[in-house]
Amino acid sequence: MDTPFELSLEQQFNLRAFSEQVKDLSQEQAQSFLVDLYRQMIIKEAMYREFFKNGMGLSH
Repeated sequence: MDTPFELSLEQQFNLRAFSEQVKDLSQEQAQSFLVDLYRQMIIKEAMYREFFKNGMGLSH
């Protein structure tokens, strides 16, 4: 996936370190990891949506 911006040097380092950590995962470990990562992304998105809604005076 291409990003419309460049990663910082620190982000590039973290991405490389992460890549090294996951390269030897089994298929089962990788699938479990991806499901958990997706769950975290959904939670993060919901939190952002709630923060923006509350921050803009659009709360329930």
